Amino acid sequence: MFEYAPAPESRDIVDIRPSYGLFINGEWVEPQGEERHKTVNPATEEVLAEVAWAGEADVDRAVQAAAKAFPVWSAMPGAERAKYLFRIARIIQERARELAVLETLDNGKPIRESRDVDLPLVAAHFFYYAGWADKLSYAGFGEKPRPLGVAGQVIPWNFPLLMLAWKIAPALACGNTVVLKPAETTPLTALAFADICRQADLPPGVVNIVTGAGETGAALVNHPGVDKVAFTGSTEVGRLIARSLAGTRKKLTLELGGKAANIVFEDAPLDQAVEGIVNGIFFNQGHVCCAGSRLLVQESVADELLDALKRRLGTLRLGDPLDKNTDIGAINSAEQLAKIRELSAAGEAEGAERWSPACPIPDRGYWFPPTVFTGVAQSHRIAREEIFGPVLSVLTFRTPAEAVEKANNTPYGLSAGVWTEKGSRMLWMASRLRAGVVWSNTFNRFDPTSPFGGYKESGYGREGGRHGLEAYLAV
Repeated sequence: MFEYAPAPESRDIVDIRPSYGLFINGEWVEPQGEERHKTVNPATEEVLAEVAWAGEADVDRAVQAAAKAFPVWSAMPGAERAKYLFRIARIIQERARELAVLETLDNGKPIRESRDVDLPLVAAHFFYYAGWADKLSYAGFGEKPRPLGVAGQVIPWNFPLLMLAWKIAPALACGNTVVLKPAETTPLTALAFADICRQADLPPGVVNIVTGAGETGAALVNHPGVDKVAFTGSTEVGRLIARSLAGTRKKLTLELGGKAANIVFEDAPLDQAVEGIVNGIFFNQGHVCCAGSRLLVQESVADELLDALKRRLGTLRLGDPLDKNTDIGAINSAEQLAKIRELSAAGEAEGAERWSPACPIPDRGYWFPPTVFTGVAQSHRIAREEIFGPVLSVLTFRTPAEAVEKANNTPYGLSAGVWTEKGSRMLWMASRLRAGVVWSNTFNRFDPTSPFGGYKESGYGREGGRHGLEAYLAV
């Protein structure tokens, strides 16, 4: 087999400051406390920057700034708000290369994914909701829908800039103002977005960004001045948020964990299915809430499919995320790596057979090879718990009814994939799978015009599409 020469993207396009404060009321401000956190490159463990952690007083300042900006922003004609959103989208496009490199440095995902998937979708969300800003009365939520007020938004580390776009774009289009808290391990693209807001001349206070850990998020979620909470993250934290907001006037949407089934029937195009399986679980190192982490394959083609899958995994390249040839980047943090290792060890201890392709692991950074478990039972932890890493559990089935039963045998319900040449079977399966998104002969495909969300312990509410407006309107 031929060898790939290194094709590194340049770091020089990114100017990372040594230290960052908080973005409140259109200005960079220092926190009232002294606590700071070093954000590191997970591929090298190199310190990238020092970031302020906001306390309750800082969160209060941000919420007050958003509340002060709300009357002017919400009264602005939708067409005027659209101009700001459109301007932000264009600036994101202009700075896409810089933002992609920054995302890869801070998150560990391959530059190919940051550049070709994340950034185009980020811009597309702002363009899409710019189009809705002056058409809200035609969205189906009443003749004169009103914004809610201040939106407190907490986003995860797996798609930092894309989750920001999912949250901020519809909120602003509807006339709300925002206080956003990025994940503590990946704050840099959110802080770069603060500069984009200034570059777009967004009115002060419309978007505020406070960095910190769980305590900062809790202060934001529980602040009495917040009218709407949007959270993407773990089911455990989602439960805590739901409990704390129960009985309050606050509107809440939760996009939580998943344990998606990727179902392959014997009539499926197997080569295409293999690519979909790889994309479903190894994209972004498996750091995807809707990842196809459970492969359900019909018994008659199981051996053939697994042989093809293993051959394909042998061609994946793990290494420097800034190399344009890299397929598998770094695990985001030491904590996440420890969780992946724990659950993988549990899979072996419970009797599943573990396999990984031969691939060298770098000496520094947080790495885990693409891993496949066969002989998995539904009772195994690796079949029930969200691993959130590049680990695939393989189960088999004989009939469509058995496939549905096994796919739905989970507390989660975020997504599913079905591979078959029969349209009738596809529709039959889709109508019975308890999942917010069902992909047909593909996986991990997203579009800003399409709503996304889950059932059961995967949360409630929808983001994206026309449905994503409802969460930010008083309807």
